[in-house]
Amino acid sequence: MVNRLVLPIFWSLFGVFILLAIVMQVLMGPPLRQLLNNSIGVNFAPVLFFVSGALFFMLGLALLILAIKTDINGIIKKFLILTGAAAVGVFASMLLHNLVYGAFIQFFGEDFWERIGMGDEPFFFIMAIFVCPLAYLVGTVGSIVLMFRRKQHKANDLG
Repeated sequence: MVNRLVLPIFWSLFGVFILLAIVMQVLMGPPLRQLLNNSIGVNFAPVLFFVSGALFFMLGLALLILAIKTDINGIIKKFLILTGAAAVGVFASMLLHNLVYGAFIQFFGEDFWERIGMGDEPFFFIMAIFVCPLAYLVGTVGSIVLMFRRKQHKANDLG
């Protein structure tokens, strides 16, 4: 049962990632966003971004749990775990970035980040913007390559 759920969740996660990329690059860009706001009167891009981001997190969490529980062995399991963990890591890093930023302002004053020479909390920001998306892409590409390689080996065994 668990093995049958891994691939549909993986491909769904990949589809949501593509949706997020489209939302961030196309719909949230100034020219198209302005055109959509003027023509339909509603700014739906942030709502679409939030919904697709929440779906990305939930599918990543499901993939992570199922990849750990599945009896798939080898490097593909590691790539699936990396894919799920990176999807969860994006959301967790964004949340931790804002929590750490706000906590330091709360405890040390509003000018804390300027006093230490930084405008913002850098660690979780870099994790959310660069490290986790790159890890997601590595896990996804590795999983896809290994899936197609496995299909080719099965086809060669039949012929």
